[in-house]
Amino acid sequence: MKGGVSQFFSALKGKTGSLALNILGDSNAATLTESFPLLPLKELVLFPNTVTPLFITQKPGVLAVETALRQELRLFAASTKSKEDNSTSPAGTVVRIVQHLRLPDGGFRIVLQGEYRGLVVNAEEDREHVRVWVKPFKAVKSGESLDSETEALMRAVQKSFAQYAELSKKISTETISAAERSENPERLCNLVCNSLAVRVERKLALIGIEDPRDRLIAVLESLEAENEIFGIQRNISGKVKSRMERNQREYFLNEQLREINKELGKEDAVDEFEEIEKALLAKNPGEEVLEKARKEIKRIRKLQPLSPEAGVLRGYLEWLADLPWSEYSPDSIELSEAEKILDEDHFGMKKAKERILEFIAVRQLSGGSNEKAAVRGPILCFVGPPGTGKTSLGKSVARSLGRRFVRISLGGVRDEAEIRGHRKTYVGSLPGKIIQSMRKVRTMNPVFLLDEIDKLSSDFRGDPASALLEVLDPEQNSSFTDHYLELAYDLSKVLFITTANSLYGIPYPLLDRMEIIEIPGYGENEKLSIAKQFLFPKELEENGLSDAQISIRDDALLEIIRHWTMESGVRNLEREIARCIRRIARDAVKRGYRIERPVPQHEAEPLGEDAGKEGELSKGKSKPIGSFKKIISKGDLEKLLGRRKYKNDVVFKEARIGVTYGLAWTETGGAMLPVETSRFPGSGDLIITGNLGDVMKESARIALSYLRSVQDNYHFCFKDIGKNDFHIHVPEGAIPKDGPSAGITLASSLLSTLCRKAPLPGIAMTGELTLTGRILPIGGLKEKLLAAIRNGIERVLLPLENREDWEELDKDIRSALKADFVERANDAFAILFEPGILKTPRKSYTAGKPRRRSPE
Repeated sequence: MKGGVSQFFSALKGKTGSLALNILGDSNAATLTESFPLLPLKELVLFPNTVTPLFITQKPGVLAVETALRQELRLFAASTKSKEDNSTSPAGTVVRIVQHLRLPDGGFRIVLQGEYRGLVVNAEEDREHVRVWVKPFKAVKSGESLDSETEALMRAVQKSFAQYAELSKKISTETISAAERSENPERLCNLVCNSLAVRVERKLALIGIEDPRDRLIAVLESLEAENEIFGIQRNISGKVKSRMERNQREYFLNEQLREINKELGKEDAVDEFEEIEKALLAKNPGEEVLEKARKEIKRIRKLQPLSPEAGVLRGYLEWLADLPWSEYSPDSIELSEAEKILDEDHFGMKKAKERILEFIAVRQLSGGSNEKAAVRGPILCFVGPPGTGKTSLGKSVARSLGRRFVRISLGGVRDEAEIRGHRKTYVGSLPGKIIQSMRKVRTMNPVFLLDEIDKLSSDFRGDPASALLEVLDPEQNSSFTDHYLELAYDLSKVLFITTANSLYGIPYPLLDRMEIIEIPGYGENEKLSIAKQFLFPKELEENGLSDAQISIRDDALLEIIRHWTMESGVRNLEREIARCIRRIARDAVKRGYRIERPVPQHEAEPLGEDAGKEGELSKGKSKPIGSFKKIISKGDLEKLLGRRKYKNDVVFKEARIGVTYGLAWTETGGAMLPVETSRFPGSGDLIITGNLGDVMKESARIALSYLRSVQDNYHFCFKDIGKNDFHIHVPEGAIPKDGPSAGITLASSLLSTLCRKAPLPGIAMTGELTLTGRILPIGGLKEKLLAAIRNGIERVLLPLENREDWEELDKDIRSALKADFVERANDAFAILFEPGILKTPRKSYTAGKPRRRSPE
């Protein structure tokens, strides 16, 4: 009970404030207030002029009733605010106990009559119940003259209440007659509110309105809302009833017709299978499909309608009728328009866009607007790090071609039946994802995106990658056979696009059938353009700030790119920009900025002075209220995003003996690969740590063997390498690492340890090292160089055979780095170390040309 009393006191204090103290402190307070025991009610609101029977079982209520029985038989009945909030509402009704009966369990059965409404102005604890002082609400006295507006509102309430009573069918005629005869606003509102079947919260709002005119308006609004709901329910019920009656009538007539035809020895004039055959003929399929469908229809006619096999055949025929067999969407063959759409949706991606435009050009030359022109759909595979826009590029391709788009995700698919379907003899069998998607898209030439093809799995249920061999072969997919259909289906006009983060997880036979288009990671300038043109406006729109004056400086975007993201794509960049916008949205709301939405047409018409304004708003668009202006600068980022996430501490600023920096490629983009080597006396062992794969361990052994073979050319600090152990470690040991391209990095780290000479700082390298000292080319050049730029590297050593790849890179990447192209390991060592490391000075070669180093 103490908890309930304290909740009541806190609610009362919040509701009345100092008003209760002022009233009680006044000398005339006794004439304004009376005190009563508080009767708390749950989910029940009592109104004056009504008689209500109740069972009282809770201890606070029992004590309040006992107190009232000893005194003047009057209580103050107040309801709790809601199911979640147990505090009592300050507004309630003074009630009189008309009858009472003590129950064996200690409770009471009482009959209460409401007298008048009032507002609690003070309360105090009296034993284990609450005693409250109540100030009556002002009410119109009986016989008092009313103004014309009040009389009009009363008539409107009486008319609406009569309509409500007719719709609800739950109100007695005595109550309806009393409401019609009532000439007092207070009595009319009490009768109507007591009869309304609305939520407790709404009744509490109606009992707490003091002004008679405002209370009449509130009651009228509640009645009109309930009448509208009743009207909608009656309309829906009528439609359902008429539909059921029509269906039953059709069923009986069809059954009678069937029996009549059976007695006459005739078959049904029209049945569902004829309808299926007509629908299939309208699709203009091949002769083989029609023959199969007619054969199955002939079989199903001989079966009982409720037999399991009939249900299977019926589902099979419906699939045949629903599939597209000759429907084609016309291609948009305007090169300029397609190029414009591709550029609007994506920044960069030059190779991918060129390939799509080539397909459109070939389509225009060979078939023009003829959808059935013999141009096979290419099988394209977009390969690149996450967040570079591969999936969304597929949607843009469909939009540029004017074709329909369908996408299925292959990540984690390990059942062959997901691709080829199940035999229709199995219970619950269905076609595979390919055929299901073709029925969904309803054309023979959609753009079909197979997402995450490198994430396919296989187990005892089959190998889905092998099932895709027929789908993704332009020479075979014109007769793709699904296990469920058992018919050849033409997929040759479909433009298949697949996406992958890496090619290593794709089986070679499947990879051989696809045309690989690399989607490399983005450089800083590309990310800046994408953020300005696409991401920032998109986040403003999604977070409701498109009408506000918000902009972001280029240096702030670059700061986010460098210190809050470390990726090849732009997915995390979009998240960080969204975080900024959300923080700003919160600040905008605090300053009073908001968006006024149009009022739905079905809502009740507003009353009063705002009627015209709301009417205009319901016809217009959303309007901003207030103004908000913000320019996001570099100095605002730590307040909006917190501390920097990436500080590029993987690279030491100063040179260190035995520490070199390689460049690695991962599925998520490029990464720095620091290599550390230490030497100590031993027996010639080579210790390799850092969670390295077999290929990388072999590269370390090759590097050590190569240096032992050329030890006469360098100033090693000891003569016998075989009496020393070497420990090579690649930090971040929790991350697996493998691949041959760290060969020159490992050799440079070993050479630095052997000669006790630190390499020049700020240089990273990549390249596979052979046992004779040649440096072989590598892949993933752009991702590796982007990783070097992100980590503050200024100079890179690259294999000579990668010079052509360097020339194809964007200008901003080439201008951010100085590249030296080397063909042999000694050329790389000559650039990486000071000249004193060599015993005999010799010429070094860079980029295939002699390169002379200064004594400095």
